[in-house]
Amino acid sequence: MNRIFLSPTVVLFTIILLFLTACQEPASTLNQEPIIDQDALVNSVVATVVAQLPQQTETPETAEPLPTVTNEQAVTMDQTLEDQLIDIYRRINPAVVHIFVFDDLEGTSLPLGTGSGFVFDREGYIVTNNHVVVEGDSFEVVFADGSHHSAELVGADVDSDLGVLKVDELPDGIVPISLGDSNNLKVGQFVIAIGNPFGEAGSMSVGIISGLGRTLESQRIAEGGGRYSLPEVIQTDAAINPGNSGGPLLNLAGEVVGVNSAISTRTGTNSGVGFSIPVNAVRQIVPQLIADGVYVYPYIGVRMLTLNLDLQEQLDLKQATGAYVTEVTENSPAAAASLIGANGPGGDLIVAVDGNEVLSSDDLIAYLVFETEVGQTVDLTVLRDGEEKLIPLTLGERP
Repeated sequence: MNRIFLSPTVVLFTIILLFLTACQEPASTLNQEPIIDQDALVNSVVATVVAQLPQQTETPETAEPLPTVTNEQAVTMDQTLEDQLIDIYRRINPAVVHIFVFDDLEGTSLPLGTGSGFVFDREGYIVTNNHVVVEGDSFEVVFADGSHHSAELVGADVDSDLGVLKVDELPDGIVPISLGDSNNLKVGQFVIAIGNPFGEAGSMSVGIISGLGRTLESQRIAEGGGRYSLPEVIQTDAAINPGNSGGPLLNLAGEVVGVNSAISTRTGTNSGVGFSIPVNAVRQIVPQLIADGVYVYPYIGVRMLTLNLDLQEQLDLKQATGAYVTEVTENSPAAAASLIGANGPGGDLIVAVDGNEVLSSDDLIAYLVFETEVGQTVDLTVLRDGEEKLIPLTLGERP
């Protein structure tokens, strides 16, 4: 049942009206009674009602007033964002390409699939995903102006899922897309995906960054089993579907902050959880793919585990944070540095690298991928038998 609630103001004037009505007499008797001071009566009623109203809590002097947005301001903000999105698409879409992949058999080119990519520099290098191009023999790139160009595969890296194509020349007016900095990203900020989902060229979708610091497993199996993983992956709810792979994820400045790579889905289409390779991986890996065709990762040679409280108790460790070494690979840099795995007496818990705190195995992997190179010596801080030890380790090449 609906209930009607009256505001204190309505109650106040209702009471005043009742009092005034009750104090009035028929006109024939007005001269027989003293005249009532209605102003005094009203003042009395008002004082009574106000005294019974709930007291409002005073706002502390340090409290900031809640911001308010008028309808006019909201419309202005909506219009500004809309204009900004239109401008980004106008500037960026010409540098986003549609990639067609072919399998060449006995002189016949059979289509294998399509994907997306974007112009990396004025030399005609185009960044895309490894999984878009890895199975192809020949490639055709279509620009937004409709022009078709043959492309060659320059290099690819399965562990980061990055690949590079090259066309001999770019159409007139094409400007490479500027790279941003994925270290500056915040959960909640707007991002834009441009690509070719389901073959629909030049499609744009908008969303937010839903999470940071995710990992993507490599599509190859490492020596001895298991898979390497790429750290600092971006999670977004911007629509990413088959065909978007290799296209740019952009901030509102029109800078690339990621390369759209995968979706987590049970239906094969966007389910609200998309993943994008951080642009800082592009900065690190793509130049080497252009120069050498391959990227060589720094390598320690351990298997690691991120602990929970139960494992911490079982292993009798001081803390659960860190990267716990479960196994040391023979003839690896870790073996040369005498790191100890759980298959030895105890096991080392790596808690810092070069003075940077390591809270999990992902932290250590991220530091190695983005901050180091092969041949560099890093200082690992480990907990061993309840004591901290500083262990220098010279990085090798990931097999």
